[in-house]
Amino acid sequence: MAEGLTIGIDVGGTNLRFGVFRGNELVDSTRSEVDLREKCRQAPDPEGAAALVTTLLTEGIADLRRHHPDIARVGIAFPGFINDDGVLLQSPNIPQLLHFDLQTAIGASCQLPVLVENDANAAGYGEFWEERQEHPELQNLLYVGLGTGVGGGWIHQSRPWRGDHGSAMEIGHIIVVPGGRRCGCGNQGCLEQYASARGVQSSYVEMTGTAPDAMVIAQMAGDGHSEAASAFRMAGGYLGQVLAHILKVTDVAVVRIGGGMSAAWDRFAPDMLQRLDADMIPALRGNVEVKRGNDDDLAGMRGAALLADQELLHN
Repeated sequence: MAEGLTIGIDVGGTNLRFGVFRGNELVDSTRSEVDLREKCRQAPDPEGAAALVTTLLTEGIADLRRHHPDIARVGIAFPGFINDDGVLLQSPNIPQLLHFDLQTAIGASCQLPVLVENDANAAGYGEFWEERQEHPELQNLLYVGLGTGVGGGWIHQSRPWRGDHGSAMEIGHIIVVPGGRRCGCGNQGCLEQYASARGVQSSYVEMTGTAPDAMVIAQMAGDGHSEAASAFRMAGGYLGQVLAHILKVTDVAVVRIGGGMSAAWDRFAPDMLQRLDADMIPALRGNVEVKRGNDDDLAGMRGAALLADQELLHN
């Protein structure tokens, strides 16, 4: 296989980001605002939703290939439970996508080798690459993505830990409120129903009856609006609780938090860190570095591209 360039695609609930990479260097990028969640909800059936996703991604790839004909492979970071064959088993935040062989569909459509990875795993790997530039000895990193949902990625011994069924580190679906808000995964009271952008919005709605965007709520919290501040404090507290339990199992020393809602870091981080410290076991207390991610705009695209390079080019 020729070396060539690699496309890294970061699929979100409300936007699609495409990056062209030569190794780890970003050569070109495009972004489109697409409410994929709503479009798939409106599709007539799962086959229609799968066809819609295939068309959107294929069109974006084709557009970049017109400008970069030496593109040789594609890495896709997609939200949901993805097995080792690139089959999307379920996407809790994008309706109707069930047992969708995304990897085969895109590969057949664009006639290129394709790797599909969970979005948090890919972003975690992108963050891991950033950290390795200053700390080449680093082997492990825990990533949390706060966006439409809450995703988790564990880079273990320099590789994403996927688990036996592609569902490892789905920390957004750890239940923090038994019998609480209904989640897209089918359970109730999952972390992402409280700590994601939509979760913050839901908390604010319950307190006020109005539903501004999460970033508007963040601004209101900064201006001293008590209900807005409470929504973010709730998000931070539940996130800290879950992180403490995850770290008791993984014993990872480096945690990075990204995703669109990380822009509101100052609104939720104090409560998150306070709860994390309170619930941490003594052996870990003070030994874990938790920070906002380095480069969220690039992390998912870069991670997907680097993983595609490793698994498609060198294997």
